[in-house]
Amino acid sequence: MADTDLAVQAAPVKKSKMPLFAGLGAMALLGGGAFYAVYSGLILAPATSEPHTAAEDIVVAALPDIAFVPLDALVIQLGSGNSARHLLFRAQLEVASAFQADVQLLLPRVMDVLNGYLRAVDIAELEDSSALIRLRAQMLRRVQIVTGEGRVRDLLVTEFVVN
Repeated sequence: MADTDLAVQAAPVKKSKMPLFAGLGAMALLGGGAFYAVYSGLILAPATSEPHTAAEDIVVAALPDIAFVPLDALVIQLGSGNSARHLLFRAQLEVASAFQADVQLLLPRVMDVLNGYLRAVDIAELEDSSALIRLRAQMLRRVQIVTGEGRVRDLLVTEFVVN
């Protein structure tokens, strides 16, 4: 019997992990509650007499003084013979309002430059996925040269279809 008592005393007592999990759960709940209270402004918020709304914090900047000059649609034949394809191109020019009349006066030259440039573009280049970015930059630079520096801010491509 003495051996049995020694075996029982020598065996380590296994501790329960329940208090550890209860403590972790309580910490998570308290941490989440504290985050919500601070985030929603229940505590540590500046003292105001009226409720806080997000719409009051929005500062709306005035729009820049711009105008858009629409360009006529261009339909350009790509290739020749039975394998001919077509490009449909529409765009608008973003200009300062003060230069809108000047740019409209120069529209025939702008259309001529764009038509000539797009006719010279290779079909393989148009099929590239990043082609529109390069073409847009090239066309904008040409339009800016025709209209004069500072008149045209941007070229907005509204339709670009190759079929």
